[in-house]
Amino acid sequence: MPEPETKDSSDKEKENAKQDEKDKDTAAGKKSPKGSAKSKPDSAKGKPDSAKGKPGSAKGKPDSAKGKSTPVKSPTPGKAPAKAGGKGGDKKKKEEPKIETPTDAEATEEEGLPEGVVPLFLSSKTQEIFHCRMDEDVTIENPIKIITKDEIMEDLRMRAGVCDFAPLKQDIINYPTDEILVVFDSEFKYGQNFYIALTEEAKEKILSAGVEDAEAEGGEAEEEIIYTYTPPESKEWVSLGSEKEIKEENVVENRRRIKVSVRRIRKEFGGPANFSDRNVADAKDGYIECKGYDDRTFDLKKLELDKSTQAIPTLQEEGTQTDWKYPRNANTQYYPREFSNQEKEAILSSKNLPNFISDVTPRFKAALQQNEIMDVFFIDWLHLGDGDQSFGSKADNHLKEYQSFTDLQFSKEKRITCIQWHPTIKGVVAVSVAEKMTFDDRIDSAAKVIMTPSLILIWSFTDPIHPQLLLEAPDDIYSFQFNPSDPNIIAGGCYNGQVVLWDISAHADRLKQQRGGNRNKKTNVLPGFEDPNALKTPIVRYCAVSSIENSHKSTITDLLWVPDHMEVNRMGVPQENKSLQNCQLMTCATDYCVLFWDTRPPKGPSQLLTKKTDDKGPKNPMGVPNTFKHLDLSWKPFLRVHLHKSEPGGDHSPTKFSISEKQGDRGSLNKATDGLDTSKSDAMGGGYYSSMKPGSGKEKRTLQSVKTHFYVGSEDGEVVFVDWMPQKDQDTGKIQTPKPDYYHAVHDGPVMSLQRSPFFNDVVLCVGGWTFTIWKEGINSGPILQSCSSPVRYTAGFWSPSRPAVFFIAKVDGSVDVWDILDKTHEPSLTQSVSPVQITTIFPFPVSQKQHLLAVGDNAGTLHILEIPWSLRQPTPNELATVSNYVEREVKRRSFVVQRWDFREHEKREIENELKKKAGIAPNVVLTDEEVEYRMKQEYHQFKEEEQSFLRELGLLKEEDEPLPET
Repeated sequence: MPEPETKDSSDKEKENAKQDEKDKDTAAGKKSPKGSAKSKPDSAKGKPDSAKGKPGSAKGKPDSAKGKSTPVKSPTPGKAPAKAGGKGGDKKKKEEPKIETPTDAEATEEEGLPEGVVPLFLSSKTQEIFHCRMDEDVTIENPIKIITKDEIMEDLRMRAGVCDFAPLKQDIINYPTDEILVVFDSEFKYGQNFYIALTEEAKEKILSAGVEDAEAEGGEAEEEIIYTYTPPESKEWVSLGSEKEIKEENVVENRRRIKVSVRRIRKEFGGPANFSDRNVADAKDGYIECKGYDDRTFDLKKLELDKSTQAIPTLQEEGTQTDWKYPRNANTQYYPREFSNQEKEAILSSKNLPNFISDVTPRFKAALQQNEIMDVFFIDWLHLGDGDQSFGSKADNHLKEYQSFTDLQFSKEKRITCIQWHPTIKGVVAVSVAEKMTFDDRIDSAAKVIMTPSLILIWSFTDPIHPQLLLEAPDDIYSFQFNPSDPNIIAGGCYNGQVVLWDISAHADRLKQQRGGNRNKKTNVLPGFEDPNALKTPIVRYCAVSSIENSHKSTITDLLWVPDHMEVNRMGVPQENKSLQNCQLMTCATDYCVLFWDTRPPKGPSQLLTKKTDDKGPKNPMGVPNTFKHLDLSWKPFLRVHLHKSEPGGDHSPTKFSISEKQGDRGSLNKATDGLDTSKSDAMGGGYYSSMKPGSGKEKRTLQSVKTHFYVGSEDGEVVFVDWMPQKDQDTGKIQTPKPDYYHAVHDGPVMSLQRSPFFNDVVLCVGGWTFTIWKEGINSGPILQSCSSPVRYTAGFWSPSRPAVFFIAKVDGSVDVWDILDKTHEPSLTQSVSPVQITTIFPFPVSQKQHLLAVGDNAGTLHILEIPWSLRQPTPNELATVSNYVEREVKRRSFVVQRWDFREHEKREIENELKKKAGIAPNVVLTDEEVEYRMKQEYHQFKEEEQSFLRELGLLKEEDEPLPET
């Protein structure tokens, strides 16, 4: 018992002594602050002892915390507690501070900042610059950071007053050495997160104190703390009932096992086993079906059953009735509040009124503008479905099957080669069909081909079973078109290269009849006098066919009526057509030519002119109108455009072409130049059919704004840009078609479609092979857009008539791709299967504003009519401007590509010249014409000598004996 009392008394005496020392030091520091500064060098000498003493006191806390793990502390020298209690112990403790000088750490805590040390706040930006980030670069264990003087001066120059070292700029400049000490103050002992040493003495004190503290801490930690291992003691196991749960979870067999006996004949032991498949229905017991059923003998005992119940309030119905009061009309009247004259004058003369008006005026004007721009009383919900009153819905985004046409006699097992909608009669569409034979097959079965009629079928939506008209042709038609100015005139191109003309004026009423009218039934026909041919589809024979000697030498692949406001003369000059009737044709075939045809008779007094009104008179025995009798079998083109190649090796074989002028666009007439004689402007009497005679060139004006250059797609996948106007050749002196301005072989198959955009006259869609391209007229380097190769070959393409960014492309697998270049250009926006066989041609047509149809012809002779959905026929807001901007961006991109090509070519040449110089090869020397001719002569003489020597070796050339000299 006496030992604990002595320990408690000694601890109390020790704490009292420490408190007395602190009181005396603080009193001494206040009385003589100068003396404390002088005693700092002495205290530096006693620093090691004080440093050792400080950790001992600081480590009292961790020792007490670690007492939980029962550490055994070894006694440290000089730290034994005083055994003598009472006043003797207090005197010894009080005498110790008198003998020893106070340590530097105690002076720092009690006297304030050491000399030469200044607290400093460093922001996070400054810490990143000098790599002294708190808790990362500097920590509590390693708080010291050395910064060079040059780095601080550089930061002062860069950030000036923003730098955290700006207040100490002069002290840093006066610092004697290059390395400045900065210490991390984690406990904010001096009020900031860092403090800096501005003298060498302060720097040495801080560094030496840190080293001694680390040594003292490490040594004492090793000596004082010793852990001892106490092994755990084993105790008896006390059961809490868990063994019962384990026993219940064990699986125990409660029923007898089923015994199965398998027997086999003794002689079959060890024999091979043969397995084979058989039908289960062949054998009686081929299979056994085990169905589920309710077993009434099933007696599973429920060991545990969970049930639950919930209390709910009883249902109670109650009702109440309010007191009814007699309804009556009530009204009230109020009078407006008016200001008196004095109040009005006071308000008008006040200073707040102008300020109020100036503040409110902008908002008032904005409200008025909003009322003008937008109707605030417009009810959107009532008008929500106004734009969607059509067959399709806005939600529909696929092509719908509207109708299909096929004739079992004339179009079955044939391919549709061309589709044309009637320009004026809605619901009438014409298709041309041809045999699915190659050229060799046609020769082998020539008799069959000759006996099979070649027809154009004109269908009407009023009768989807029988065609309205059949146009007979001398050979299969591969391209035809209605005359835009007179749809009763139809021109077509044959497989043998001839051009054919039809006149269906006599049957125009048949196409206009409503459903059921195609039988020509008349109610006033007497019984027994009915026309037996009334139910038959009339066959219309062609009026005229071109001379086979002057026609194309191969199949006509494209045909176009020249727009009605212009005509082309024999020299290819576009002139004004005062009759405003389409009277000229353009055709192309793979015989390297594009031909111009004129349906009017040639000039000459001997030509007998026939008027259209005479068609009602006598006709020839075949019932053919005399409209084009003057052209039959003598018709020949007046202009031939031969597509020469720029280099030897064959010519271009055109399959499609496209000119810049459009039907109905008569803006070029305003820029026409008057001819030589304008007084005879009225001599051109009445147009196409009145005289059917081409007017004099003096009476016509030249259309200067019409471009004579046009695009041509070739059989080799080339896109050619050529001028149809013939020019004089500089080499031969002949007048012939000039060579193309440029051509690019970008398609890997024949060009199947070449069409200009209905919204941008200078943008052309070209489809051929497995790719499609979009061209901009005036860009010679190549297309502005080229698709990647499709896994399926393309067969046709067509622009949308209502949306500038949409076009349709048909494929061999019977599907149609819908492309929207504003949506995505790497893949189609919609792909839909239309036919199980190859699609040959497509043609979209706007029947009305709310209904657009797409005609699709396939390789089986079936014409599919699809309805285009609302999303593909209704243009988006500002779509035209957006597509125009897209084309401009692609043009700029194309010009940049060309610049890069030139740059790379120039760079390549420079590299080659440098390599030649390094190799010692002289650069290429440009020879003059005389030098080139001299070299060619030398090569020719060398060739002749080699030829003669070769002939001598073969014995074909005998050497002549030299004559003997005469004597």
